[in-house]
Amino acid sequence: MKAPGGVTRSRSYRRLSLWHDTLADSGQDDLVARPGLDGDTEADVCVVGAGFTGLWTAYYLLVADPGRKVVVVEAEIAGFGASGRNGGWCSALFPASVAALAHRHGRAPALALRRAMNTTVAEVGRVAAAEGIDCHWAHGGTVVLARTPTHLARAQADVAEDSAFDGVDEVRLLSAEQARDRVGATSVLGGTYTPNCARVHPARLVRGLAAAVERRGGRILEQTRARRIEPGGGGRAARVVTERGTVSARHVIRATEAWTSHLPGSERDVIPVYSMMIATEPLPASFWDSAGLARGETFGDYRHLIIYGQRTADDRFAFGGRGAPYHRGSRIEPQFDRDPHVFTKLRATLIELFPAVADHTFTHAWGGPLGITRDWHASVGLDRDTGLGWGGGYVGDGVGTSNLAGRTLADLVLGVDTDLVRLPWVGYRSPRWEPEPWRWMGINAGLRAMTAADVEERVTRRPSAMARAMAPLLGHGHQGRPIAAE
Repeated sequence: MKAPGGVTRSRSYRRLSLWHDTLADSGQDDLVARPGLDGDTEADVCVVGAGFTGLWTAYYLLVADPGRKVVVVEAEIAGFGASGRNGGWCSALFPASVAALAHRHGRAPALALRRAMNTTVAEVGRVAAAEGIDCHWAHGGTVVLARTPTHLARAQADVAEDSAFDGVDEVRLLSAEQARDRVGATSVLGGTYTPNCARVHPARLVRGLAAAVERRGGRILEQTRARRIEPGGGGRAARVVTERGTVSARHVIRATEAWTSHLPGSERDVIPVYSMMIATEPLPASFWDSAGLARGETFGDYRHLIIYGQRTADDRFAFGGRGAPYHRGSRIEPQFDRDPHVFTKLRATLIELFPAVADHTFTHAWGGPLGITRDWHASVGLDRDTGLGWGGGYVGDGVGTSNLAGRTLADLVLGVDTDLVRLPWVGYRSPRWEPEPWRWMGINAGLRAMTAADVEERVTRRPSAMARAMAPLLGHGHQGRPIAAE
C-alpha cells in the first residue's frame, strides 16, 4: 500500500504464511514494521534486503567489528520474502550438484564448497542457541523417498555419486523398511538419508536474527524500498537510492534474491519463480504413530517436479512444491502468492503420500517468489573498486546457503583472508537470462515438461527421455536432478 509521495504505509503481515501466523499468535512478535528511513544518511555498510542473506551479513559484520555502522534497508519487513515463507529446511543443499561443481570448478574446490555447506547447518543452530532464537530447531536430516523403480535408480545413483566424491555429503541408501521407519508414506521402495539438514520455523529464525542484529547495534529500516543501487569509486561512496532518501556507504551489499530482477541493470540476472505451500491443522499422535517423522526429519521424493515437507513442532504437515508458472517480465505481484490450482495438486499429493491426512483440515496455503540464475548456480562477491557486493541465486535452498553467504560477505567487506573467501562460488558470475518472451516461453515449457516426465515415468517405469532432453535448459537442482522451477 502506497501513501502520497510513494512512502509505504503499514500493512498486516500475518497472512503471508503459516509461519507468520503462528509467530504472531505466539505473542512474541506483532509483525509491526520498524520505522523507515527519514531523509539521507551515511553508513559504513548498507545492506539492501532484510532476509537471511542481508541479516546474516549484518550480524557477522557486527560480531567481528561492533563499532561498524551497519544499516539494512527493507521494502517491507524483515522476513517478508522467501526467508519467512519457505519450507523450513536449513539444509546443506546447493543448487548445483557436487558433480556439476567439480565439472565447472575442479574437484578440490567443489569438495571445499560442499564441506563448507555441511558445516553451515550446525553454525545456524549454534547462533540460534547463542542468541536465544527459539526457531524450533531439530537437526533431523533429510529423507528422500524412492516410490517407483526409476526413483530407486536415482537414489542409488546419488549414493554412488557421493561415494565418488569421498562421501562428502554422507548420503546413505535406505531399504524400504528403513525409509518407511522414518517416513510412513505409501508405496515406499527405499530412499536416501543425509544428516545435513535441520527442521526450523523460518519466520522465528529470520525475525529472531533481525532482533539480534539490532541488539548488536545494527539499524534496520523497514518499509524503505530501494529504487536503485549506484556504484562508488574514485573517492565517491556507493549509494542506495530509496523512495525515502539515500544511504551512502563505502560498501553496499545487494541481498534482494527474487526482487533483484526489479533493480535497474539487474533485470536479467535473476528471475522470480513461485513456489507454493500448504499446511494442515495439528494432527493427533495416532496419525504420527504411522506417519513417522519423529526425529525432526525433512522429506521429499525422487520425482522431477520437486516436493518438500516437514512435521512442524506443533505436529502439522507443512508441505510444498513447484508448479506455479513464471510470470512474463519477471512480475512479482501479491496475487501470485496464491495459486488455487497448485494448492489443489499439493493437497492431492500429500493425501497420496499419507492417505489418513484426508480426514483432517488444511488450514493454510501460501507462496512466494524464489531467485533463480540462468545456470542454477548461487554466488557471492564484492567488487572492491565500486564497493558493491551481492549474494543470492539460491533456487530455493537459501536457509542454509544464506548463512555461508553472510559469513563470506562479512569477510570480504572486512578484507580478511579466510578459507571462505577462496570458495569457488565467490566472485562467480552466472550468464544472464534470455530477453522476453524467450525466457517466459522456455521456463514454462520446462515446467510442463517436468510434470509430463513424472507421468511418463509412472506409466513406462523407465527414466524419462523428456527429462534428459530438457536437462541442459533447466539446470540441476536437488541431488543433481533436473528441475523445472525451484
